[in-house]
Amino acid sequence: MELDPVLIGRWQFGITTVYHFWMVPLTLGLGMLVAILQTIYHRTGNEVYLRSTKFFGKLFLINFIMGVATGLVQEFQFGMAWSEYSRFVGDVFGAPLALEALLAFFLESTFLGLWIFGWGRLPRAVHLGSLWLAVIGTWLSAYFIIVANSWMQHPVGVEMVDGRPVMTDVWAVLGNNTAIAAFTHTIFGALAVGGSFLLGISWYHLYHRRKAGIDTVGADGKVIVGESKELPGRDKTDHAVWIKSLRIGAIVGVLAFAGVSITGDVQAKLMFDQQPMKMASAEAACHDGTQFSVLTIADPSSNDCDGVQNIFEIPGLLSFLANGDFDTPVHGVTTLLPEYQERYGTHIPDDPRYGEHAGEPIDYQPIMIVTYWGFRMMIGFGALAAGVCAIGLWLARKGTVPESKWLSRGFVLAITAPFLANSAGWIFTEMGRQPFVVAPNPAQLDGVYMYTQAALSPEVTPAMLLFSLISLASVYGILMFVELRLITKYVKGGVASAMPELDQTNTKPTITDNGDDVLSFAY
Repeated sequence: MELDPVLIGRWQFGITTVYHFWMVPLTLGLGMLVAILQTIYHRTGNEVYLRSTKFFGKLFLINFIMGVATGLVQEFQFGMAWSEYSRFVGDVFGAPLALEALLAFFLESTFLGLWIFGWGRLPRAVHLGSLWLAVIGTWLSAYFIIVANSWMQHPVGVEMVDGRPVMTDVWAVLGNNTAIAAFTHTIFGALAVGGSFLLGISWYHLYHRRKAGIDTVGADGKVIVGESKELPGRDKTDHAVWIKSLRIGAIVGVLAFAGVSITGDVQAKLMFDQQPMKMASAEAACHDGTQFSVLTIADPSSNDCDGVQNIFEIPGLLSFLANGDFDTPVHGVTTLLPEYQERYGTHIPDDPRYGEHAGEPIDYQPIMIVTYWGFRMMIGFGALAAGVCAIGLWLARKGTVPESKWLSRGFVLAITAPFLANSAGWIFTEMGRQPFVVAPNPAQLDGVYMYTQAALSPEVTPAMLLFSLISLASVYGILMFVELRLITKYVKGGVASAMPELDQTNTKPTITDNGDDVLSFAY
């Protein structure tokens, strides 16, 4: 069987990128929440927030370090497997990626180091400021990366010179409306991840305090907080850590979903205007109309509109998502296909850079089953996460959680819901751009686009790509095991795992804020 190098290269990039992106929203969301927790501690001096900061801060560090390690591979892939793509976008991507490295990553690495090793050594305000600067650095990093990605979705600020786009307006690139909409949507999605993370872990510890008999419930249903001298750190302050973290996480999760909904609506309207075929495929809208498909079925092996059956639709909703009204018809796939073919051609150009794909018919419709269900999984898992946060806030209103093993497992498992929503959203966004790696912008820059088949490095063979795909997937699988193992270990250990001085049974030297071991918090 002959292997398609473009297909293998896309699988490789997709696997490594999706895995890396699991780290990103947790870094962005949890980092901000840890900064807020430390700010409350700085203003109140309440030990509850010190413990919360150190515990969730340690989990933040584990995830951040793993995110850096897995993210480095992305840049190497551009030059190794996608060199033609790198040549095409290099002049445009140079500015945002340089800013990401020189400004954002500088803030992250420098000030995160000061925060890690500055406990009890830096003035408290300076130490807190270091964390805020590091978190701002992570958000800036996300923005510059999204600027680059959004230019692929909607190129602006360039002119074509010798077949390559050359940037003529850096502010148009940095202020791309597609980038601003995607960035705000991503940030709210990340906060949803951080909120669910706090909620699920706090629920786990409150449940185990109930199970161990430390906390009980009175006749009025309210918690009676207890203590355990046998279990390190399981005192009354420990209870306050988890109940306050649970409530903060739940509130943030609900508010973040509201932000995701608003920014998602803005982003969807831009997509209808800039990439109409992507949104038509996401709605299985084969024909012009105003109705939004809640459920559509079709032959999974087919990528056309033959056999598509709309089971349940909401009249007018698709028009509202696209245009802000309920009666303007939205163009469907059968209308858009001839428009794309007339503008960009029916076949891939007969050019050596396209390799074996030269002269093939072009399918301008993305894989409908991916875009359709990716769009719905994004919305569905996001709504599920928000619903769990709202239910959790209600069930914990009397100061503890129900003593139910299955309910506890459900809330811990629900941590994955916003991760899945974020992943589905990005898969939909990237897969929906096909067959373009740089989508066209005919309204402003006619002729600035690139087919995916032209982006691959001409020197690489299917065997090379297959080897790197298997190697990277294996390494990333090991890294996933390591991260989950570390996070599970420290989550089960509770606050004492980040503050060993709370473990009165520990015979090893303990470390406090005034200790001498600068590596205590990092380790």
